[in-house]
Amino acid sequence: MKNIKATLLPEFVKLRRSGIFWITIIIFIIIPLMMGLMMFVAKNPAIAAKLGLVGTKSSLFGRNDWPGFMGLLLQSLASIGYIGFGFVTSWVFGREFSDRTLKDILALPVTRSSIVISKFIVIVIWCILLILVLFSTGLLMGWLLDIPGLSVQLFLRFSEKYFITSFLTILICTPVAFFACYGRGIIAPIGFLIISLVMAQFAGLIGLGPYFPWAIPGVYTAPAGTEGMQLFLSSYVILALTCILGFAGTIAWWRYADHY
Repeated sequence: MKNIKATLLPEFVKLRRSGIFWITIIIFIIIPLMMGLMMFVAKNPAIAAKLGLVGTKSSLFGRNDWPGFMGLLLQSLASIGYIGFGFVTSWVFGREFSDRTLKDILALPVTRSSIVISKFIVIVIWCILLILVLFSTGLLMGWLLDIPGLSVQLFLRFSEKYFITSFLTILICTPVAFFACYGRGIIAPIGFLIISLVMAQFAGLIGLGPYFPWAIPGVYTAPAGTEGMQLFLSSYVILALTCILGFAGTIAWWRYADHY
């Protein structure tokens, strides 16, 4: 525990001194703002007709009410959220190579496992803040736009699904940390993010979404009864194993790789 406390402080100091943290906060504020704009356009057909393409995109809601707005928030969390959380993971682990601070960290009188665990703690806290920003900004936009159809039951169901989706999305980011270490920078993990996201879309199209770990959060957000979009016990086992392997692989790299 003392080792983790000793390694946590430098991680938070580096985060505080970096502008990346505030950039991610701004991006996660902009996302629901853009969704609110789309909902506003969808509620005003005259404006939608004048805006052309934007008006067409606003039809993604299906219905101009809270269920439609919340559904798009969930889908965005599973896709854009994964990109955001993955970028956070890439930055926390990859910046040691771009800033050439890896040797300084290895010189600390702490175990390398403590360094990795501290980095994952920072990532989880950072991602939780982004999750809360997206959640609160989205609800605020819906309230300002006076979207119809809100009820206590709907809010509770949405909140439960939102935070479970957030948890599942964070879990699948541990392999990103491994690729950031193995690739010694942020290029390899960003490439992995793009490839895994594309493969997740393809897996969903051919009905393998419940068995592909990076597609599972998106499958979870699908409306109940959607054909081919049901999760099974094996789905959660696959996701958990992916998380464990990514975490263990990252620790193994820090402990056994040649850092010099």
